[in-house]
Amino acid sequence: MKGLALFICGAFAALVILHGAAVRVHAQWPQFRGPDGMGTSRSGDLPLTWNEGKNVRWKTAIHGRAWSSPVVLDNQVWVTTATDDGGDLFAVALDRDTGKILHDLKLFHVAHPQDAHPFNSYASPTPVIEPGRVYVTFGSPGTAAIETATAKVVWERRDLECNHFRGAGSSPILFRDLLIMHFDGSDRQYVVALDKKTGRTVWRTDRSVDFQDLGPDGKPRADGDFRKAFATPHVVMVGGEPVLVSLGSKAAYGYDPLTGKELWRIEEPSSFSSSTRPVTGHGLVFYPTGFNTGQLLAVRPDGRGDVTRTHVVWRVTRGVPQKPSLLLMDDLLFMIGDSGIATCLEAKTGELVWKARVGETYSASPVSADGRIYFFSEDGKTTVIQARREFKVLAENHLDEGFMASPAIAGRAMFLRTRTHLYRIEERG
Repeated sequence: MKGLALFICGAFAALVILHGAAVRVHAQWPQFRGPDGMGTSRSGDLPLTWNEGKNVRWKTAIHGRAWSSPVVLDNQVWVTTATDDGGDLFAVALDRDTGKILHDLKLFHVAHPQDAHPFNSYASPTPVIEPGRVYVTFGSPGTAAIETATAKVVWERRDLECNHFRGAGSSPILFRDLLIMHFDGSDRQYVVALDKKTGRTVWRTDRSVDFQDLGPDGKPRADGDFRKAFATPHVVMVGGEPVLVSLGSKAAYGYDPLTGKELWRIEEPSSFSSSTRPVTGHGLVFYPTGFNTGQLLAVRPDGRGDVTRTHVVWRVTRGVPQKPSLLLMDDLLFMIGDSGIATCLEAKTGELVWKARVGETYSASPVSADGRIYFFSEDGKTTVIQARREFKVLAENHLDEGFMASPAIAGRAMFLRTRTHLYRIEERG
């Protein structure tokens, strides 16, 4: 479809693209899945091999328990963290060069935290950063904007509520002057856009799908478990106009990101708890539908109304990840299943190119750079493969504690968060 192009979410990244200063944006990682929101980097000279004693420039312990990914801008790296019980919620800034902790801010105290699944954490959403400010959210417990230079809290919101039921997971994105977030809980499900300068609500739109989960008593089955989602939205340009692609439970949506108006919806009633960020290319949007009978769909994002029957171009039902997001590189779509099976597909048709086992269990999303793909397992193994039609392992690396968070890339370095530490991995000169 002509006119579909990736719109980089975040004012800084957008300005870089508009003014052509591509080199600088490649040195930053401002949001979940990087400058393009799809896990790809144009950085070169990244490390191929490392371990606890090799190519570790610094290693810094991060207190608490959290699966949020690092974001990088200029000389700062930001993450969030939380106490094990979710009672106290923090934002942490580190010096990019040394790994020294610059700010350790206790943002919120939660007297009665919601329950979270033992697999999740109370600080799983990844921040989003732009020059001068970083925006962090923990879902219903609180959202805040912080000055990066002073660590001063500019504004906060604690009135955006839902019952996350298993814990929050969706990361915020920036679009122009808007901070856009998902709140897909068991009790209510909506998308909200805040004025990034003030925190004021600009628009809020409820999910429209019929979940078809009511029991004989008129209440949702499984306490609303089939209504939840953990996905991060993505903005694409369609015919010269922006469309917010947003995955909820049992449906994917296209919204006008400036007004919140629903443009289209594609339903998939067999799937719930979608957890990934979509990727886009070739006039299509690609996304896993979530848990239970999860599928991978390729859809056209130019519809109006319910386009379930008309805008699904192809679907795949085997080897589809439930938590790790996808990678699109040229004509190939790469994915790592939760159980460790890597798959390469033809992006335009969904036809299988290859499939191979690379590890055991995976939650982190992969990244690509310089013709390589990096897969990060829960047991701490990173498998590096070539991004080609032939499957070939280039290296296997190990760090202690394992990966739940997704990585960041900035310059020649990778910033890897394990369960206990943040690492800067870089070739020694």
